[in-house]
Amino acid sequence: MAWELLFSSDFGLMSFAVIVGVLVIGVVMGKMYSNKMEEDARKAGK
Repeated sequence: MAWELLFSSDFGLMSFAVIVGVLVIGVVMGKMYSNKMEEDARKAGK
């Protein structure tokens, strides 16, 4: 029932788009922070 509502209704599809968007933003920000921490660690090691 919930899965049908998520993928078949207009508000369900918008909710799904928001969920996917939040997950993508989280992954991108995590990668950016990880790269920044590695960069700072390299600078501190010089």
